[in-house]
Amino acid sequence: MSRLFGTDGVRGLANGLITAELSLQLAQAAAVVLGHNTVEDGKRPTAVIARDPRISGGFIGAAVEAGLASSGIDVYDAGVLPTPAAAFLVADLKADFGVMISASHNAAPDNGIKFLARGGQKLDDTVEDAIEMQLKNPAHMPTGADVGRIQRFADAEDRYVLHLLQTLPHRLDGLKIVLDCANGAASGCSPEVFAAAGADIIVIGADPDGLNINDGCGSTYLEKLQETVLANNADLGIAHDGDADRCLAVDHEGTVVDGDEIMAILAVAMNAADRLKDNTLVATVMSNLGLKLALREAGISVRETGVGDRYVLEAMRKGSYSLGGEQSGHVIIADHATTGDGVLTGLQLAAQVAKTGRSLKQLASIMTRLPQVLINVKDVDKTAVSTHEGVKNAVMAAQGELGETGRVLLRPSGTEAVVRVMVEAEDMVTAERLADQLAGAVRSHLTLASTA
Repeated sequence: MSRLFGTDGVRGLANGLITAELSLQLAQAAAVVLGHNTVEDGKRPTAVIARDPRISGGFIGAAVEAGLASSGIDVYDAGVLPTPAAAFLVADLKADFGVMISASHNAAPDNGIKFLARGGQKLDDTVEDAIEMQLKNPAHMPTGADVGRIQRFADAEDRYVLHLLQTLPHRLDGLKIVLDCANGAASGCSPEVFAAAGADIIVIGADPDGLNINDGCGSTYLEKLQETVLANNADLGIAHDGDADRCLAVDHEGTVVDGDEIMAILAVAMNAADRLKDNTLVATVMSNLGLKLALREAGISVRETGVGDRYVLEAMRKGSYSLGGEQSGHVIIADHATTGDGVLTGLQLAAQVAKTGRSLKQLASIMTRLPQVLINVKDVDKTAVSTHEGVKNAVMAAQGELGETGRVLLRPSGTEAVVRVMVEAEDMVTAERLADQLAGAVRSHLTLASTA
């Protein structure tokens, strides 16, 4: 049987994988592992639950609350709020754990259940495995006064908004900002925060109906944000995804500013303010080489991790680093958050525009994105990609030609018989040529039919 938990909780088609029955059972299992196994005897554990506005969140949330309360957990229902808000509220309330119901940037038919440990931290694999194992055991079913209570967390959004405003290094007065909320979890709180920070805001993608989340809007579809920025002569645009743990931006000319460029801007600003621990940014191996080259010029090191925000978080915790993230816009600012927070990231980015008096385009010019080509080579023996002499020789030849002006990365897929070939170079012609050569080498040497 495959592992139920993926890279970010349990996610799948609502009423497909994510049924009311599974939701209740997962909640009952989490009640034991995260609640009763971690608190003092005689104390009823507490949990915060939040969700994005997709339509299936109603029945999944009800099932999760039923599972928790029936297992003796007091539940604080925060309603529709971003994933990072749920994480913040777990810490702020000193709850024993939290639950976020969301499928992030996925389309509306999907949904997911993500558990947060005490302090709003993501769970280790071992804890997720313990919850999965607990599914095989009888549920904890107290009676009488020992069952849990469910109550509305009435000031949940106000607490989160106040927290975000307290992080601002500079107000946003004088800036015209377009916000695309992806018809998602930040549709209420993001406009409220940016307006309270002083910005003149234009809001799109903030009319969730349960079915339109991420539908042609948000950080996955930036075209409408670009058009709105240009049509309104805005200074910049900010886009969230469905659960608002990501942020991408658009400058006043409609040019996309991705997660790498956002991290470069914030890293330089934090370093200047002596708030960048060990002058180090944590990023994944998929971040553009231009990020590393730009930060090297600024005296900042880049610590690389595997792909996935959980690996970034793991490295940040181990080194107590203050900033990390991914090219996708999942940026973690450890002074203020335990996970990626798209509203927080957008605020901090806009604050740098306001504070410096420079446009977002000028700030982003600190980094030059190198042309990047990615080819997925299918039906190959991905396990041999790092050991086959022919492939290794092809990689060494390509990297030798590029020198320090480019980069080669061959990465096996985690779920398919696919090797991802990525090449960065000073020009697109070179990047495409070398990527094609390397993809050909992988096919030649590792095609499944000929690996014997």
